[in-house]
Amino acid sequence: MTGRLGPWLLLAAVLAGWEGACRALAIPALVLPPPSQVAQALWDGLASGRFWPHLRATGTALGLGLAAGAGLGLAGGIVLAELPRARALLLPWVVASQVVPKLALMPLLVLWCGFGLLPTVVVTALICFFPLLETTLTALARVPPERLELFRLLGASRWQTLWRLKLPAGLPAILAGLRIAVVLALVGVVVGEFIGTTTGLGALVIAAQGSMDTPLLFAALVLVTALGLAAYHATLALERRLLRPYS
Repeated sequence: MTGRLGPWLLLAAVLAGWEGACRALAIPALVLPPPSQVAQALWDGLASGRFWPHLRATGTALGLGLAAGAGLGLAGGIVLAELPRARALLLPWVVASQVVPKLALMPLLVLWCGFGLLPTVVVTALICFFPLLETTLTALARVPPERLELFRLLGASRWQTLWRLKLPAGLPAILAGLRIAVVLALVGVVVGEFIGTTTGLGALVIAAQGSMDTPLLFAALVLVTALGLAAYHATLALERRLLRPYS
């Protein structure tokens, strides 16, 4: 019980200290609003319906970008793990492509794809791609040799070995890569919305900054945090479900 309440007690202590410091030091709300003002801005935005289109836009971009990037990364990791020649040919270029900051490509993506959802989804997919590819490639390459030898002696095909041995053995590492991708994906979505769209929590942050409405800016960041935690815990639930047969 104490372990479950600990994070909430810590949060309550931080918020109480924040509120008290703002009031005692008379810090202007423009510089640092107290939690009570942030909560009021959050409630007003949710009650009026102002925040819901932004939440839907960010959630949609997050889901589409994560699905595309994770799917391509998983497929790419499997291909490179199973085809050594393709790995030797393509992996150096894949790694080199990751050196380019994806968010620096956002102006080009806006130029090529236009404003709106598409460039944000593309940059999110690009960010999610490499963690899944790398963890999948590593996981499939580290299957115990004695198990591979057993499957070979039993006459298993390459597909059977992949499906019945390599993927189940590598699933924990692959899902760890998915958790990393979820966190990076939300960063990509929000920063992509800074430039490529007028709808979304990232666009709301920019609008709040432009109007110097610091409580609104903090409220938008609270929504970003809540969305990220929801996506992360959904990934944990998926991980528990997929790993249950192997536990």
